[in-house]
Amino acid sequence: MRGAARVAGGRAGQRWARPRVPGPGPPLAVPLAVLLAVLLGGAGAQYSSDLCSWKGSGLTHEAHRKEVEQVYLRCSSGAVEWMYPTGALIVNLRPNTFTATRHLTLCIKPLKDSSGANIYLEKTGELKLLVRDGDHGPGQVRCFGFEQAGLFVEATPQQDIGRRITGFQYELSSRRAGSDLHTLSAPCRPCSDTEVLLAVCTSDFVVRGAIQAVTHDPERQESAIHLQVSRLYRQKSSVFRPAPEGGWRGRVTTLLECGVRPGRGEFLFSGHMHFGEARLGCAPRFEDFQRMYRDAEARGLNPCEMGVE
Repeated sequence: MRGAARVAGGRAGQRWARPRVPGPGPPLAVPLAVLLAVLLGGAGAQYSSDLCSWKGSGLTHEAHRKEVEQVYLRCSSGAVEWMYPTGALIVNLRPNTFTATRHLTLCIKPLKDSSGANIYLEKTGELKLLVRDGDHGPGQVRCFGFEQAGLFVEATPQQDIGRRITGFQYELSSRRAGSDLHTLSAPCRPCSDTEVLLAVCTSDFVVRGAIQAVTHDPERQESAIHLQVSRLYRQKSSVFRPAPEGGWRGRVTTLLECGVRPGRGEFLFSGHMHFGEARLGCAPRFEDFQRMYRDAEARGLNPCEMGVE
């Protein structure tokens, strides 16, 4: 197995203009006054019933003559589903956390077959295209620094009245946008000793085990690593479950481009949960991790303690 990756206008056209879809140039800028006019002039507020997820229909715009719906969510994760998208949504995310917002990362993942709208990042009157209508390849995720920004979801003109649903999942975390597999630079390079030692203290899961098999999914551009785990140090979700023969079994995913292959011996696997899946972070051979840990322990530099026998 190769070194593991380091774990990333308006409907009526009268009151506001539809922003152009940005090309390869700089992000589209929309005057703040235009957006404020939308909010004060025609937008209606609709609150999610559970504060985490929202479902609604653009057909209500016709009944109430609204151009823009305001959606307010207060959770670290959830989903938005918009049937028959017309007009626009402004999705306001305000996590129920004391963590400073400048340290938060927001990731969105379009639902399968999502269509009918473009999704933009809106911040101080500027719009940056995140997901173009119809451009939602399997497993596509967009991550960026949160900083109290919102999401602007704008319906695209449709010639038919067929059922369309624009939807996406979202996650807010304290990890930086480039701290996992979705970093754009060198996503498959091995972790350094310092990164490994920090990962075992901060990851959502840390296990010692062997690779049983590796399966590849070219459509999702992912590889699944099936593990036989001999020791479970930590897991936030029930990714690894007891096996009949003893120990635990589970799987973690990584990018297809990392070219993961089955390898002999035991590894120390760590990583984070991302949209319900265990994503691989650092995975050194266990004997290499023992060396790193003991060297750091001798110098008093271990960020946390764990058993290495």
